[in-house]
Amino acid sequence: MVERTALYPGTFDPVTNGHLDVIGRAARLVDRLVVGVAMNAGKGPLFPLEERAELVRAETDAIATRTGCNIEVVPFTGLLVHFAREVGAQMIVRGLRAVTDFDYEFQMAGMNARLDPEIETVYLMASERNHFISSRFVKEIAQLGGDIHSFVPPLTLERTLARTRKA
Repeated sequence: MVERTALYPGTFDPVTNGHLDVIGRAARLVDRLVVGVAMNAGKGPLFPLEERAELVRAETDAIATRTGCNIEVVPFTGLLVHFAREVGAQMIVRGLRAVTDFDYEFQMAGMNARLDPEIETVYLMASERNHFISSRFVKEIAQLGGDIHSFVPPLTLERTLARTRKA
């Protein structure tokens, strides 16, 4: 039987409970899930690439144990479909939170399909308790001294507060 491999890409700056929700649900659908942590310097990341990957690894260990899915966290730069081919992914998993996400995701899926029609894009709707969480809002709330504990897991909370309180 062919191993079902999916790629869940993002900047994860920081990784949120919404991201972990999608990772946990995707892990139930595939044998191997590669979480691709994207460079994306254009977004002005709070955390450097390697630290973001380290946080995602730490926060997904329990999901891998619970689901039995082989979860790998790999930093990457470059074109998403090239990275998907490199890791042997047959599908790209994307999370949708609101209608506003759909237009962008729809365009990206169309471009990716043109670049590599063998790789499917699969969407998972964010669960109701996480549909409003975004890394951008989490960073902004933290930088302004707000409470982010319900939006991020404990290690990420600690690191995010340490980094934003220095600034």
